[in-house]
Amino acid sequence: MKDTQRVVEAPAPAPTDGRRSRWTEHRRARREDLVGAAVEAVRLAGPEFSVDDVARSAGVSKTVIYRYFSDKDELIDAVLDRISQAVLLPRLLGELAADRTDDRAQLRAVIAAFVSLIEDEPALYRFAYAQAGRTGRADLVAATEHAVATALGGMLTRRLVAAGRPADGAMTWAYGVVGMVQLATHWWSAARTVSAADLVDQLTVLADGGLGMLLPPRS
Repeated sequence: MKDTQRVVEAPAPAPTDGRRSRWTEHRRARREDLVGAAVEAVRLAGPEFSVDDVARSAGVSKTVIYRYFSDKDELIDAVLDRISQAVLLPRLLGELAADRTDDRAQLRAVIAAFVSLIEDEPALYRFAYAQAGRTGRADLVAATEHAVATALGGMLTRRLVAAGRPADGAMTWAYGVVGMVQLATHWWSAARTVSAADLVDQLTVLADGGLGMLLPPRS
């Protein structure tokens, strides 16, 4: 009598439920829309915007806002991140990425981009500055300063190495320029004692003086 083996088939894999991924994507997209509405609320209402301002901008109730954000602090962090990634860094780092043969022109372009940013987006700048140094929260101003200084320092380091000069002063110069431009422009945004073009010229002269001490002129 032959032994009979019982063949047990493995259970078929459960069908993938696409509803979960669709809901996740819907929630992400809806949250992004609300962050965009919050950015517009900052532009209209200023740094002290309220959740009511965001709700009006988005055309929804406050209850809807709190479905996607646990509190106003979480919303503020999302707005700061949007301002950094979509407004500040693209404009500032974009000028650093541009291929210019003249060091002074490159430096002036970055300074001009920062000044024009404050001219174009005064409410967003005031909002970002108002959030600087919050305990335990993201500091957009410090993060942006660090990103721009790192890029400036990297650019200068490459130039110094190519010129056969020591590169140890590159980051000192870079952070010095960023700090000078940020603080002077913040003061200027309220004082307005000179035109934007004059401010850019003055800051370029100051920053270029230090650059000239480190770098030989391009041949």
